[in-house]
Amino acid sequence: MKRGYVYKLNNFYGSRNKTVFRVSDHTATVSFAWNSELSVLQDGHAPFDEDSFRFYSYEEFQASCDLKGDLYDVVGHMKLVNGQSIKEAPVLDEVEIAKARHVLIHIQSHDGPVMKLYLWDQAARDFCKNFKSYEKTSTVLLVTTVNSKTLGGTLSLTSMSSSRVFMDYDVQPTIEYFGWLGSNPAIAEQCTATINDVVHDSGWYYIACSGCNTKVTNGATSMICTNIKCEKINVAGVAQYRSKISVYDNSEQAFFVLLGDAGRELTGKPASELVRNYFEANGNEEGNHKAPVPGALISTIG
Repeated sequence: MKRGYVYKLNNFYGSRNKTVFRVSDHTATVSFAWNSELSVLQDGHAPFDEDSFRFYSYEEFQASCDLKGDLYDVVGHMKLVNGQSIKEAPVLDEVEIAKARHVLIHIQSHDGPVMKLYLWDQAARDFCKNFKSYEKTSTVLLVTTVNSKTLGGTLSLTSMSSSRVFMDYDVQPTIEYFGWLGSNPAIAEQCTATINDVVHDSGWYYIACSGCNTKVTNGATSMICTNIKCEKINVAGVAQYRSKISVYDNSEQAFFVLLGDAGRELTGKPASELVRNYFEANGNEEGNHKAPVPGALISTIG
């Protein structure tokens, strides 16, 4: 099948979507039969949505853990592959992986803790093939339709038979969206768009560890870094950009997330300064109050 074509399907059967391990929100499923016939529909101009990824945060994976409901996609930085640090260019033994039938990867989203990701069977084979095909070690991994479950008392993600595996150069637009561009600067130079809105309901900053920029949580007496490999003991929380903006060009509209220095380059001010200025001017606000989207971000529209 070719992108952009509309096809006619004869001889098929339909059923309701599964109640467990769903990969889409649609209520019906179309299945092929042994005598199904597929042909190009001439003059077919019906619009169809493009495929898109459905991402969950760490907290959302926790909430859906062991429920066997929808299957979602995960993207993040690889930290360990079968116990080997990604920084040391792991060597994969395909024979051993074939015997074990799985690969264990420690993966971290940009604002969450490290999670265990188990790739089974075909997903494990695809990972090995893709990982060894690049001249440079891949650092970003995207896996579709994963299931969240409790293994050994901790949250773990497992691949399904429908899972697909992508890495840095396979999903460059998605990596750009999450602020992980940099491995291919030539691609970044091709992205030109106009900002038409700043999303207000998703927050525009997070409190990060001053040592590794990972999101921190409130402990009993101090802040705690959620990065288990961070060696910083006395964590100082620093506001960092995590701002969602809507952009458009001559043909399409999309959303980008500005992280860290990207937000500073756009506004000319660090997030910590904007947050500090707001609370100094509004000292009577409650402790858990969030600073609203600042004028420095709103002024980038257009």
